[in-house]
Amino acid sequence: MKILQLGDVALHYRVDGPEDGAPVVFANSLGTDFRLWDPILPYLPDGLRLIRFDKRGHGLSSCPQAPYSMGALVRDTEALLDHLEVKDCLFVGLSIGGMIAQGLAAKRLDLVRAMVLSNTGAKIGTRAMWEDRIAAVNAGGIDALADAVMERWFSKAFRATPELDLWRNMLVRQPDAGYAGCSAAISGTDFYTSTAALRLPTLGIAGTEDGSTPPDLVRETIDLIPGAEFHLIRGAGHLPCVEDPEGYATALTDFMRKTGHI
Repeated sequence: MKILQLGDVALHYRVDGPEDGAPVVFANSLGTDFRLWDPILPYLPDGLRLIRFDKRGHGLSSCPQAPYSMGALVRDTEALLDHLEVKDCLFVGLSIGGMIAQGLAAKRLDLVRAMVLSNTGAKIGTRAMWEDRIAAVNAGGIDALADAVMERWFSKAFRATPELDLWRNMLVRQPDAGYAGCSAAISGTDFYTSTAALRLPTLGIAGTEDGSTPPDLVRETIDLIPGAEFHLIRGAGHLPCVEDPEGYATALTDFMRKTGHI
């Protein structure tokens, strides 16, 4: 695990696998750190160069003063990949991470040869919805929202398991300012036009029980990109990499094979 100093933010990241392995970059959701991807790692093929990071205001990255813009989140990611001399990666983005993927692909196609848009959209929610969410966090902290977030994130079956506490704890331990800052970035983002101009291999992943980015939103977004594929994970919510890690990793691996990444 390492820290990259980038002006107003110190970005925490981790690289696993061989230096010359095919690069796969993961960008996680609002309210999680890069441990979100831990469950799928044992199911991925050997030999990949796996790059994970905590976006600003999350995990062990620093928390600049909110609000943030999506442009800043994309620039952070771009700078990290340039620092690591990454080219032609498979970029896997979930929720806000999927928005970062769309913004990065529109800006730097030399960095991204294919992408996975998981549980995300070209636009997520409304400005008023996010303003309400930010106000609630500023008033009562993330803990005030945590139970409602768990209902949107996970299926009813998963919420009945002891593992739920792990993910609730991860959420509430993120800095309030980081959650609010990234919420502002989502609020101001509409990528419909730029995403519709993209021409690269794309896989959309959705969960049938997702209360944050329902399957229809994911499908609508990936349908903007000619030739994009759609994969539905049944019984899973907003974080299918947690609820069905083996199935999620299989979908990623199949996509990597189809696109010649492995």
